[in-house]
Amino acid sequence: MNYELRTEIVAVVLKSTREIEKMQRAGKVVREVLELVRSQVKPGATTLDLEKTAEKRIAELGARPAFKGYHGYPCVLCTSVNSEVVHGIPSAKRVLKEGDIVSVDCGAIVDGYYGDAAITVPVGQKIDPRTAHLLRVTEASLKSGIAAVKPGATLGDIGAAVQSVVEAEGFSVVRDFVGHGIGSNMHEDPQVPNFGEAGHGMKLKAGMVIAIEPMVNAGKPEVRVLKDGWTAVTDDGSMSAHFEHTVAVTDTGARILTE
Repeated sequence: MNYELRTEIVAVVLKSTREIEKMQRAGKVVREVLELVRSQVKPGATTLDLEKTAEKRIAELGARPAFKGYHGYPCVLCTSVNSEVVHGIPSAKRVLKEGDIVSVDCGAIVDGYYGDAAITVPVGQKIDPRTAHLLRVTEASLKSGIAAVKPGATLGDIGAAVQSVVEAEGFSVVRDFVGHGIGSNMHEDPQVPNFGEAGHGMKLKAGMVIAIEPMVNAGKPEVRVLKDGWTAVTDDGSMSAHFEHTVAVTDTGARILTE
Protein backbone atom coordinates (compact mmCIF):
# COMPACT_ATOMS: atom_id res chain seq x y z
CA MET A 1 0.00 0.00 0.00
CA ASN A 2 1.51 3.26 -1.14
CA TYR A 3 1.85 6.92 -0.28
CA GLU A 4 0.36 9.82 -2.12
CA LEU A 5 3.24 12.02 -3.27
CA ARG A 6 3.91 14.87 -0.83
CA THR A 7 6.68 17.35 -0.01
CA GLU A 8 7.27 17.31 3.76
CA ILE A 9 10.78 17.14 5.26
CA VAL A 10 11.63 13.55 6.13
CA ALA A 11 12.85 11.92 9.34
CA VAL A 12 14.17 8.44 8.59
CA VAL A 13 14.30 5.74 11.30
CA LEU A 14 17.17 3.27 10.83
CA LYS A 15 16.42 -0.31 11.88
CA SER A 16 18.61 -2.62 13.91
CA THR A 17 19.48 -6.14 12.78
CA ARG A 18 16.91 -7.47 15.25
CA GLU A 19 14.20 -5.21 13.88
CA ILE A 20 14.99 -6.24 10.31
CA GLU A 21 14.69 -9.89 11.32
CA LYS A 22 11.20 -9.18 12.65
CA MET A 23 10.34 -7.43 9.41
CA GLN A 24 11.54 -10.43 7.45
CA ARG A 25 9.16 -12.64 9.43
CA ALA A 26 6.35 -10.28 8.51
CA GLY A 27 7.58 -10.34 4.93
CA LYS A 28 7.48 -14.12 4.80
CA VAL A 29 3.84 -14.05 5.91
CA VAL A 30 3.05 -11.58 3.14
CA ARG A 31 4.82 -13.69 0.52
CA GLU A 32 3.07 -16.89 1.59
CA VAL A 33 -0.30 -15.16 1.48
CA LEU A 34 0.37 -13.65 -1.94
CA GLU A 35 1.40 -16.99 -3.41
CA LEU A 36 -1.71 -18.64 -1.98
CA VAL A 37 -3.90 -15.89 -3.41
CA ARG A 38 -2.11 -16.18 -6.77
CA SER A 39 -3.20 -19.81 -6.93
CA GLN A 40 -6.84 -18.74 -6.42
CA VAL A 41 -6.88 -16.19 -9.27
CA LYS A 42 -9.01 -17.69 -12.05
CA PRO A 43 -12.02 -16.80 -14.18
CA GLY A 44 -15.18 -16.78 -12.06
CA ALA A 45 -13.45 -15.98 -8.78
CA THR A 46 -14.40 -12.73 -7.09
CA THR A 47 -11.99 -10.33 -5.47
CA LEU A 48 -13.86 -11.00 -2.21
CA ASP A 49 -12.91 -14.69 -2.60
CA LEU A 50 -9.27 -13.60 -2.67
CA GLU A 51 -9.84 -11.42 0.38
CA LYS A 52 -11.33 -14.28 2.40
CA THR A 53 -8.43 -16.57 1.47
CA ALA A 54 -5.89 -13.96 2.57
CA GLU A 55 -7.63 -13.05 5.82
CA LYS A 56 -7.86 -16.70 6.86
CA ARG A 57 -4.21 -17.44 6.06
CA ILE A 58 -2.86 -14.33 7.83
CA ALA A 59 -4.70 -15.43 10.99
CA GLU A 60 -3.43 -19.02 10.65
CA LEU A 61 0.13 -17.72 10.45
CA GLY A 62 -0.28 -15.79 13.70
CA ALA A 63 0.05 -12.37 12.08
CA ARG A 64 -2.23 -9.36 11.87
CA PRO A 65 -3.37 -7.69 8.66
CA ALA A 66 -1.67 -4.36 8.05
CA PHE A 67 -4.30 -2.74 5.83
CA LYS A 68 -7.63 -3.50 7.49
CA GLY A 69 -8.68 -0.44 9.49
CA TYR A 70 -5.71 1.63 8.26
CA HIS A 71 -7.18 5.12 7.81
CA GLY A 72 -10.52 3.35 7.57
CA TYR A 73 -9.61 0.92 4.78
CA PRO A 74 -12.09 -1.99 5.07
CA CYS A 75 -10.10 -5.06 3.89
CA VAL A 76 -6.85 -7.00 4.32
CA LEU A 77 -6.03 -6.89 0.59
CA CYS A 78 -6.09 -4.27 -2.11
CA THR A 79 -7.31 -5.93 -5.33
CA SER A 80 -7.03 -3.66 -8.36
CA VAL A 81 -8.36 -5.00 -11.66
CA ASN A 82 -7.31 -3.89 -15.16
CA SER A 83 -7.34 -0.06 -15.24
CA GLU A 84 -7.44 0.12 -11.43
CA VAL A 85 -3.96 1.18 -10.37
CA VAL A 86 -3.99 0.67 -6.58
CA HIS A 87 -6.26 0.43 -3.53
CA GLY A 88 -9.11 -1.46 -5.20
CA ILE A 89 -11.52 -2.74 -2.54
CA PRO A 90 -12.40 -6.47 -2.68
CA SER A 91 -16.04 -7.11 -3.56
CA ALA A 92 -18.37 -10.04 -4.18
CA LYS A 93 -19.59 -8.11 -7.21
CA ARG A 94 -16.17 -7.98 -8.88
CA VAL A 95 -15.93 -11.22 -10.83
CA LEU A 96 -12.62 -11.93 -12.54
CA LYS A 97 -12.78 -12.75 -16.26
CA GLU A 98 -10.45 -14.44 -18.72
CA GLY A 99 -7.91 -11.87 -19.89
CA ASP A 100 -8.17 -9.61 -16.84
CA ILE A 101 -5.20 -8.72 -14.68
CA VAL A 102 -5.46 -8.18 -10.94
CA SER A 103 -2.95 -6.45 -8.68
CA VAL A 104 -2.94 -8.00 -5.20
CA ASP A 105 -1.33 -5.85 -2.49
CA CYS A 106 -0.93 -7.35 1.00
CA GLY A 107 0.56 -6.23 4.30
CA ALA A 108 1.08 -8.07 7.59
CA ILE A 109 2.27 -7.24 11.09
CA VAL A 110 4.46 -9.60 13.16
CA ASP A 111 5.77 -8.56 16.59
CA GLY A 112 4.86 -4.95 15.85
CA TYR A 113 6.72 -4.73 12.53
CA TYR A 114 5.33 -4.55 9.02
CA GLY A 115 5.84 -6.32 5.71
CA ASP A 116 4.30 -5.08 2.45
CA ALA A 117 4.37 -6.51 -1.08
CA ALA A 118 2.30 -6.71 -4.24
CA ILE A 119 2.03 -8.82 -7.38
CA THR A 120 -0.05 -8.48 -10.53
CA VAL A 121 -1.53 -11.72 -11.81
CA PRO A 122 -3.10 -12.57 -15.17
CA VAL A 123 -6.54 -14.19 -15.06
CA GLY A 124 -6.72 -17.31 -17.21
CA GLN A 125 -4.54 -18.17 -20.20
CA LYS A 126 -5.66 -15.68 -22.87
CA ILE A 127 -4.10 -12.42 -21.75
CA ASP A 128 -3.53 -9.75 -24.42
CA PRO A 129 0.17 -9.73 -25.56
CA ARG A 130 0.65 -6.03 -24.75
CA THR A 131 -0.84 -6.54 -21.30
CA ALA A 132 1.42 -9.54 -20.73
CA HIS A 133 4.36 -7.34 -21.73
CA LEU A 134 3.20 -4.66 -19.28
CA LEU A 135 3.40 -7.21 -16.45
CA ARG A 136 6.89 -8.35 -17.48
CA VAL A 137 8.18 -4.79 -17.77
CA THR A 138 6.70 -3.69 -14.43
CA GLU A 139 8.27 -6.64 -12.61
CA ALA A 140 11.57 -6.01 -14.40
CA SER A 141 11.47 -2.36 -13.32
CA LEU A 142 11.08 -3.45 -9.70
CA LYS A 143 14.13 -5.69 -10.03
CA SER A 144 16.07 -2.81 -11.57
CA GLY A 145 15.09 -0.50 -8.72
CA ILE A 146 16.15 -3.06 -6.12
CA ALA A 147 19.49 -3.55 -7.91
CA ALA A 148 20.22 0.16 -7.38
CA VAL A 149 19.95 -0.18 -3.59
CA LYS A 150 23.24 0.14 -1.68
CA PRO A 151 24.68 2.50 0.95
CA GLY A 152 25.63 5.81 -0.65
CA ALA A 153 23.22 5.40 -3.56
CA THR A 154 20.32 7.86 -3.71
CA LEU A 155 16.56 7.64 -3.94
CA GLY A 156 16.98 9.19 -7.36
CA ASP A 157 19.07 6.19 -8.40
CA ILE A 158 16.15 3.89 -7.56
CA GLY A 159 13.60 6.06 -9.34
CA ALA A 160 15.78 6.48 -12.41
CA ALA A 161 16.39 2.72 -12.60
CA VAL A 162 12.65 2.00 -12.52
CA GLN A 163 11.73 4.79 -14.90
CA SER A 164 14.32 3.89 -17.54
CA VAL A 165 13.07 0.30 -17.79
CA VAL A 166 9.43 1.39 -18.03
CA GLU A 167 9.80 4.22 -20.52
CA ALA A 168 12.13 2.25 -22.80
CA GLU A 169 9.16 -0.03 -23.49
CA GLY A 170 6.69 2.78 -24.15
CA PHE A 171 4.86 2.57 -20.83
CA SER A 172 4.53 5.26 -18.13
CA VAL A 173 5.25 5.47 -14.41
CA VAL A 174 2.49 6.69 -12.08
CA ARG A 175 3.68 9.82 -10.28
CA ASP A 176 0.80 10.54 -7.90
CA PHE A 177 1.62 7.50 -5.74
CA VAL A 178 5.07 6.38 -4.57
CA GLY A 179 6.80 3.80 -2.41
CA HIS A 180 7.71 4.48 1.20
CA GLY A 181 9.75 3.74 4.26
CA ILE A 182 8.35 1.01 6.49
CA GLY A 183 9.06 -0.42 9.93
CA SER A 184 6.98 -0.26 13.10
CA ASN A 185 4.59 1.87 11.05
CA MET A 186 3.01 1.06 7.71
CA HIS A 187 4.18 4.28 6.10
CA GLU A 188 7.38 5.95 7.22
CA ASP A 189 9.83 8.33 5.60
CA PRO A 190 11.32 8.51 3.07
CA GLN A 191 9.05 8.55 0.05
CA VAL A 192 10.42 6.34 -2.74
CA PRO A 193 9.36 7.67 -6.16
CA ASN A 194 9.49 5.41 -9.21
CA PHE A 195 10.95 8.24 -11.26
CA GLY A 196 13.85 10.67 -10.81
CA GLU A 197 17.41 11.56 -11.66
CA ALA A 198 20.33 9.33 -10.79
CA GLY A 199 22.54 10.88 -8.14
CA HIS A 200 19.78 13.12 -6.78
CA GLY A 201 17.79 12.89 -3.56
CA MET A 202 18.42 11.40 -0.14
CA LYS A 203 21.37 9.04 0.21
CA LEU A 204 20.64 5.50 1.36
CA LYS A 205 22.14 4.25 4.62
CA ALA A 206 22.43 0.75 6.05
CA GLY A 207 19.43 0.15 8.30
CA MET A 208 16.91 1.93 6.09
CA VAL A 209 13.95 -0.23 5.07
CA ILE A 210 11.83 0.82 2.11
CA ALA A 211 8.94 -0.48 0.05
CA ILE A 212 9.77 -0.16 -3.64
CA GLU A 213 6.61 -0.45 -5.72
CA PRO A 214 6.42 0.52 -9.37
CA MET A 215 2.91 1.32 -10.60
CA VAL A 216 3.05 1.30 -14.39
CA ASN A 217 0.38 2.29 -16.90
CA ALA A 218 0.10 1.06 -20.47
CA GLY A 219 -1.05 4.57 -21.43
CA LYS A 220 -0.47 7.92 -19.81
CA PRO A 221 0.68 8.33 -16.18
CA GLU A 222 -2.30 10.33 -14.87
CA VAL A 223 -4.67 8.71 -12.37
CA ARG A 224 -7.84 9.67 -10.53
CA VAL A 225 -9.54 8.34 -7.40
CA LEU A 226 -13.09 6.97 -7.59
CA LYS A 227 -16.00 8.00 -5.39
CA ASP A 228 -15.22 5.24 -2.87
CA GLY A 229 -12.28 7.42 -1.81
CA TRP A 230 -9.75 4.60 -2.29
CA THR A 231 -9.65 3.07 -5.75
CA ALA A 232 -7.22 4.86 -8.07
CA VAL A 233 -7.71 4.26 -11.80
CA THR A 234 -5.86 5.31 -14.93
CA ASP A 235 -7.34 8.53 -16.24
CA ASP A 236 -7.27 7.26 -19.83
CA GLY A 237 -8.69 3.80 -19.05
CA SER A 238 -5.47 1.97 -19.93
CA MET A 239 -4.28 -1.16 -18.12
CA SER A 240 -2.05 -0.78 -15.05
CA ALA A 241 0.31 -3.16 -13.23
CA HIS A 242 1.87 -3.03 -9.77
CA PHE A 243 4.69 -5.01 -8.15
CA GLU A 244 6.26 -4.37 -4.73
CA HIS A 245 8.89 -5.67 -2.33
CA THR A 246 9.97 -4.55 1.14
CA VAL A 247 13.75 -4.06 0.97
CA ALA A 248 16.36 -3.45 3.68
CA VAL A 249 19.53 -1.49 2.90
CA THR A 250 22.55 -3.44 4.17
CA ASP A 251 26.27 -2.80 4.06
CA THR A 252 26.47 -5.00 0.95
CA GLY A 253 23.30 -3.88 -0.88
CA ALA A 254 19.65 -4.85 -0.89
CA ARG A 255 18.06 -7.52 1.27
CA ILE A 256 14.57 -8.38 0.05
CA LEU A 257 12.37 -9.09 3.08
CA THR A 258 9.28 -10.20 1.15
CA GLU A 259 10.92 -12.74 -1.18
